[in-house]
Amino acid sequence: MKKIIGIIALILIITGAYVAWNLFGATVEAPAEKYFFIKTGASYEDVKKQLLDNKILSGTFFFNKVAKQTHYDQNVKAGRYEIQDGSSVIKLVRMLKSGAQSPVKLVINKLRTKEDLAQKIGYNFECDSAEVIRFLTSNDSLKSYKLDTNTVMTAVIPNTYLFQWNSSFKKLFTRLMDEEEKFWTPERRAKAAAKGLSTQQVYTMASIVEEETNKPEDKLLIASTYINRINKGMKLEADPTVKYAMRAFGLKRILNGHLKYESSYNTYQHTGLPPGPICTPSAKTIDAVLDAPQTNYIFFVAKPDFKGYSNFAETYAQHMIYAKAYQKALDSLILSKQK
Repeated sequence: MKKIIGIIALILIITGAYVAWNLFGATVEAPAEKYFFIKTGASYEDVKKQLLDNKILSGTFFFNKVAKQTHYDQNVKAGRYEIQDGSSVIKLVRMLKSGAQSPVKLVINKLRTKEDLAQKIGYNFECDSAEVIRFLTSNDSLKSYKLDTNTVMTAVIPNTYLFQWNSSFKKLFTRLMDEEEKFWTPERRAKAAAKGLSTQQVYTMASIVEEETNKPEDKLLIASTYINRINKGMKLEADPTVKYAMRAFGLKRILNGHLKYESSYNTYQHTGLPPGPICTPSAKTIDAVLDAPQTNYIFFVAKPDFKGYSNFAETYAQHMIYAKAYQKALDSLILSKQK
């Protein structure tokens, strides 16, 4: 009798240990990409299948027991969850039930087009790029934000943002607008007004300056030159606007035929700023426009040493001297590469 009781006790101990291990032991395996995604509208059965398909769990018996006990099976929350290798079923259910998502770090640097933004959002979030494009190309969608399909990208201030993976694009965009509002401090707005520019115009000019140079000193002078041209009613004649109009961002040399390309963004064809930005400029470039010094410069052209700086001129005669020097150096460089 004692032997039977001992055997039963041993079985209970082994069974208890087995159950405890499956509930509290390191039975959870992290997937290859570390994250577990639950789409909006997914059912509890979908979640269980995904856990098996992703080999996060080898079976769902104990997961199912805990989920039903905690009512997670009736309260699935969409999201992006970081799975810790060696975690337990109990911790896994608690995380999913609480909706403790791992936020997505969205890094926005220089983007040139709405399509670029849509692609980045579609790659990082549940909403797809088609949904984003529909929003960005609809004046009806943008009207409440006081934007249109040309000015919409002025809402995007390059920075690092944290978002929930399953956020709708409208929610993401509203957050971008909130950050844009914070960026335009009273001081920055006052500087823009002092130059006779709206914040959107400053952003658009900064987008051209961003494409012209990466030299901080030259950004200030290029912005000053463009402001002077605007004030004189001259065309900006900015090469980057031609590239943007043609969507030919790889062009190394702008030829006369390119200058004739008809587009409201081609500043060789139209006076003043284009109707919207040609990229998302950095905060430093926006500030360069706001802090542009007063000069008499009307022209600029790249220096012939190809170090990325420009020569600035107040007169056309002086500009042509600089331009011919650069053209000669460029022709020589092209010729040397052809040999």
